[in-house]
Amino acid sequence: MGNINAYHRKDGRWEARVLQGVDCNSKRTYRYFYGSSKEEAEQKAIAACCLAFEPAVTEMSVKELYSEWVSIIANRVKLSTLANYRMKAEKHILPAFGGKMCYDVTSRSAYDFMQNKLTAGLSARYVSDIMILLKSLFKYAKREYGIANPFEDVFMPKCTKPEVRLLTADEQKTLRRCILQNPAPINMGVIFAQSMGLRVGEVCGLMWKDIDLKKRILTVSRTVQRVPVPDGSKKTKVIISSPKSASSAREIPIPDDIYALLKNTEIEPENYVLSGSPQPVEPRKMQYAFARILKNAKLPSVRFHSLRHAFASRAVEVGFDIKTLSEILGHSKIELTMNLYVHSNLDRKRSCMKLMKWSA
Repeated sequence: MGNINAYHRKDGRWEARVLQGVDCNSKRTYRYFYGSSKEEAEQKAIAACCLAFEPAVTEMSVKELYSEWVSIIANRVKLSTLANYRMKAEKHILPAFGGKMCYDVTSRSAYDFMQNKLTAGLSARYVSDIMILLKSLFKYAKREYGIANPFEDVFMPKCTKPEVRLLTADEQKTLRRCILQNPAPINMGVIFAQSMGLRVGEVCGLMWKDIDLKKRILTVSRTVQRVPVPDGSKKTKVIISSPKSASSAREIPIPDDIYALLKNTEIEPENYVLSGSPQPVEPRKMQYAFARILKNAKLPSVRFHSLRHAFASRAVEVGFDIKTLSEILGHSKIELTMNLYVHSNLDRKRSCMKLMKWSA
């Protein structure tokens, strides 16, 4: 217990001080224990230290901690989530911290790591995701073994709202015209993303049995993803799983014009909509097909996900309330809908400002 120091206070009590670590400013932090005698204060400090730390456990490396943590959560999270955690850990966390002992990781080293990643060109949002994973890892260490969490009070890098290039109203009309001229099954993915705000994995996972033409309801109940194979081979595989979150599993009323496109379609309930077979189209193929459509139509190159953004912005323009839009998009919070998916342009701002009358 060499880190315990006792002092006689002016009020007559004894104070035992235990070094906890350093904060983000490299300033030492302490925990304090008091007693009527030096022995009493020291015994309280010793008892607290013995309760919080076991010598064998404090010798655990970050790599060992990660291996234990990931094996425990493996059966509690989706396979795609687990693959995402492993990728971030193997690519970023373990190269930087894997060989360190847990007690050697400080707030200062956390900030240095974060700055190095930002300097290397990673986005603030991606670095924040890595830091959140580190925080979860050490939160487990603190809960199970009393190992201090140096990431507990670390400030995350400031994330700015990403700029998403959307097709203009005229460009979207051109896109719709090109899709209607080429009614290939895979092109239905563009239609569902543009008209109903579905994600690329959701349109790939859509089966004809999910489309109820009598009730005019589309049900989102699965998603298709390509994830890394956790065997160190850098291979990937396509998986079919439940939607991104509980709120992502949803029912969406089918708009009249989309119903008109679907009502005369020959439907095999167990076939996937985009492939017309029992095997789904993977997201990467859908994205490649979308890129070809844009090129053939001489339209700007935009991400497939921009169709979802455009749907959300258009929905606000025509009068959707945010709560309804949030549920259609499958968001758990309306703040996410507003912050990420609702875009405004100068024409929209001008229309809104015309509603304001200074002289009124």
